[in-house]
Amino acid sequence: MRLTAGLLLLPTLVLALPLESQVDERRVNNGNVLLSGVPDVPEWIREFQRPYQQVRSAAVQDWSADGGSLYVTTRFADVTQLHRVDRPGGARRQITFMAEPLAGVQRRPGSDALLFRMDEGGGEFYQYFLLGPDGSHQRLTDGVSRNSSARWREDGGALAFTSTRRNGRSNDVWLMTAADSTSARLIFEAPDGAAYAPGDFSADGTSLLVAQYVSVTDSRIHLLDLTTGEHRLVAGGTEQRGVWQPLRFSADGRSAYIRTDARSDFRQLGKLDLASGTLDIITADIPWDVTAVAINDDRTRAAFVTNEDGVSQVYLLDPSTDGYRLVESMPMGIVFGLAFSPDDRSLAFTMNSPSTPSDAFVLALEDDPLSAGPLTRWTFSEVGGLDTDRFVSPELVHYPTFDSVAGAPRQIPAFVYRPDGPGPHPVIISIHGGPEGQYRPFFSSTMQTWLARGAAVIAPNVRGSSGYGKSYVMLDNGFKREDSVRDIGALLDWIAEQPGLDQDRVAVIGGSYGGYMVLASAVHYSDRLDAAVDIVGISNFVTFLENTQDYRRDLRRVEYGDERDPAMRAHLEQISPSEHAASITVPLLVAQGANDPRVPASESEQIVREVRETGREVWYMLAANEGHGFRKKENRDLYLDLVLLFFEKHLLGGDGVS
Repeated sequence: MRLTAGLLLLPTLVLALPLESQVDERRVNNGNVLLSGVPDVPEWIREFQRPYQQVRSAAVQDWSADGGSLYVTTRFADVTQLHRVDRPGGARRQITFMAEPLAGVQRRPGSDALLFRMDEGGGEFYQYFLLGPDGSHQRLTDGVSRNSSARWREDGGALAFTSTRRNGRSNDVWLMTAADSTSARLIFEAPDGAAYAPGDFSADGTSLLVAQYVSVTDSRIHLLDLTTGEHRLVAGGTEQRGVWQPLRFSADGRSAYIRTDARSDFRQLGKLDLASGTLDIITADIPWDVTAVAINDDRTRAAFVTNEDGVSQVYLLDPSTDGYRLVESMPMGIVFGLAFSPDDRSLAFTMNSPSTPSDAFVLALEDDPLSAGPLTRWTFSEVGGLDTDRFVSPELVHYPTFDSVAGAPRQIPAFVYRPDGPGPHPVIISIHGGPEGQYRPFFSSTMQTWLARGAAVIAPNVRGSSGYGKSYVMLDNGFKREDSVRDIGALLDWIAEQPGLDQDRVAVIGGSYGGYMVLASAVHYSDRLDAAVDIVGISNFVTFLENTQDYRRDLRRVEYGDERDPAMRAHLEQISPSEHAASITVPLLVAQGANDPRVPASESEQIVREVRETGREVWYMLAANEGHGFRKKENRDLYLDLVLLFFEKHLLGGDGVS
């Protein structure tokens, strides 16, 4: 039904655009995509892009029950599906054949049945399904609400998950008997518009850790008695504000492993006594965020990952002593998706590097919980026949911005990719979303495409980015929002001082909040830019907050400000790009999914309309079967073709002709 609604939405959005008779429009990809003001893509661009668009990846999901195989998600056709790999370097045997991509795969304890979530048309109203060993699947959730954060009880007999089914706004915690969708019952009711999620079941199944999310800098932990229904706050809140995230109960059930920034600028691994509230910080000697933690079923082994200036480090942890040791044999990359094998002799994870896409790796474990054996690569994802030795890895730089820290200019971290040759090279500034996201040096076939065409790429982590401590995250909050835009201005100043970079040929690109940053940069720095690409971006904070989905509105108000407050509303309107469309004189490409629940398509519609009213050039792509980005291969390929054509015309000097 939501897909149909998305298809019906297209004419409504198009009719709202002015000067329709003066803008060429057409539908492509079986009518699912509207292109407005967009020229035809030359065949040479399709041919040039094709190898890069065939690059695949594989992400670890879980182990098989016998521990002999890995389940991974990868794409061989239009969308990501589940595959099974039975040995290192073995074939990926496809298990699911859905029309939509799936994610969040977890094996049901004690069986080979698999839980996964899937939405429709990118609308993010996720439903959970149980896939049997025979390949059949059944939907467990109601088909209407938004569901997420599922957690199995250790015996596989029950499933806790977050759902909006009660009122469509609140993210409550529900519990169901594993295979009985009619058994779902509300066990933890969230206040209107709030967000709660299950953490971990105690070993005896009588208690549940519950996470409460308020904002990126404020989360809390509750302990729920599943027998009585009573619950209490055990960490976080007004007296100890900060990030508190539950991970797993300890072996004796008296404590819980958590992540917190309560005693540091960074998110540390800690152990919380649930009765007294006493907190022991385990990673006190590591001045970086702990990004991922895995603890095996009997709590005798653990592993965690840190983000150290954008690069992952993997550590093994002995829960009996809480001592840990760095795995020194790891290559440089980004690691996520940790999963212990059923026999606890292996640790699987996904690893990505600047020159290789994500693949599945397995680290052998010794008898000593702190000792690791060899690392084995299990999947070898295709790279479209490209020579990976020619892929460019980035350099980490820090550039000065407008304000000071301890009497010296504040330094903004950025990753710089430089193409071959002396230059000066045109520059593409890629701005991450979030706003509390972080650019990390992962593999990107898209960036490698631009580099192959002679452009340098710079990915800054402006103030407000995560990974550099909570103080840095909070530097763009509230009335300081445009300070992050000023960091882009400082980057333009830095580019002007680099002999290998061309300050007269610079473009910006970004998605979601990064799309706002693109539009705001175009408002303030159009005279220093040549092209701007906005992907599902916020163009007006007031209309965004009023129109984003109910279940996330209050959470976004904490980050951006409450538009119902007159002073904040005036500020949000003043900094919104749609209020300054006349200042955007740089050519603009806008790409949007019609079913986007986060940044509604109306945000793109209004900026396209208002900039076109000034007589400026705007290309617009609207996909009826997508949401917050492009997950269908044919749509993503088209979007990437359009971006390259746009850059060729406005930045690279090719005017779309090879």
